[in-house]
Amino acid sequence: MTDNRAVARHMFDVGVAAADPYGAVARAVTEVPTPALIIAVGKAASRMAQAALAAFQVPCIIVTNSENAKPVAGAQVFAAGHPVPDMAGAKAAHAVISALEQAAGPVLVLISGGGSALLPAPAGLLTLADKSALNMVLLASGLSIGKMNLIRQQVSDLKGGGMLRHCFYPVTALILSDVVGDDLSTIASGPTAPPLGTSAQAISVLREAGIWEATPLAVRTHLETADVQYSLPSAHNVLVGSNSQSVAAMVATQQGISPILTPVEGDVSAAARLICDHACPGITVWGGETTVQISGTGKGGRNQELALRIACEARQRGWGDFTCLAGGTDGRDGPVDAAGGLVDAGTLGRIEAAGGDIDALLANNDSYAALGLAGDLLMTGATGTNVADLGVLIR
Repeated sequence: MTDNRAVARHMFDVGVAAADPYGAVARAVTEVPTPALIIAVGKAASRMAQAALAAFQVPCIIVTNSENAKPVAGAQVFAAGHPVPDMAGAKAAHAVISALEQAAGPVLVLISGGGSALLPAPAGLLTLADKSALNMVLLASGLSIGKMNLIRQQVSDLKGGGMLRHCFYPVTALILSDVVGDDLSTIASGPTAPPLGTSAQAISVLREAGIWEATPLAVRTHLETADVQYSLPSAHNVLVGSNSQSVAAMVATQQGISPILTPVEGDVSAAARLICDHACPGITVWGGETTVQISGTGKGGRNQELALRIACEARQRGWGDFTCLAGGTDGRDGPVDAAGGLVDAGTLGRIEAAGGDIDALLANNDSYAALGLAGDLLMTGATGTNVADLGVLIR
């Protein structure tokens, strides 16, 4: 009898492996001019930098999250806060700006997901505390990653092409995309790409989302008074890995796999219904990045809640046998140590047998506790890459 949980995990691992940052950079650096400096930022920064350093023995700064921060020969490594920016990230940003301004030749920038929070450089008179408070509001808002990054760019010295402001030589950027649609201005908030919008547009997004009044006063003041337009040089931006490439690798593992052709985005409740609507008998795979409107005080993340909601949807539809995995390719889903959830037809029964109230747990956004009761948390550890989320549903 086929172990569908093992099959789902294998397919997820194949998708993650397809986004291996070392291989992606190793293939791309053959077309890169010899740099005088390497800057690597994001959750995959260490592996990307190792590949670049194998080709170029030049000064290198790596800024990554603590789970992926390991010594790399020939590089200065900073472990910074994620998803909430911290002083370590601010120190790293200062080091990056200084290195860019002192570079004696072309610069190679390696960008991966997570860079937006990892490299906080407050703009104008803003402080790191202001940016951290803003980030907490944004993370709880349910806004898309694109809209969050539009706002973040307006309060940062490095995002939205800001790195280019500090460079006096040509810049090449190799980019591992964690953003659905691969908009280079959105990945890590686009440090080498044109900005997503203006301060006026950021204000409109905050107002439309109903979080303008919850936004720190200093941020509101900055957005209302500091809509400065900069003329920035362009960079040579190259996409070297993406969510869609990982989904394609999953599809290629065997015949008969059905991909959901459009990325799965938006609210997790609607996404759970959409996935189940697409799931014919067999194996369905998808990529994307959902959002969660936080109304409770529990712990979890979008993939854990998506997996739990799919289990609930499957029960309502009377499915007798299914297995579903939803996971973040970086190995971390929200502010917990799980990558997501791996559920089946017995998940809800195990939660209830352990004394859990599924509706109450979901209402409290406590998917981590719910899946923990069932033994259905997806635990991978840090993967060293990040290309958004992947999912597998087997019926």
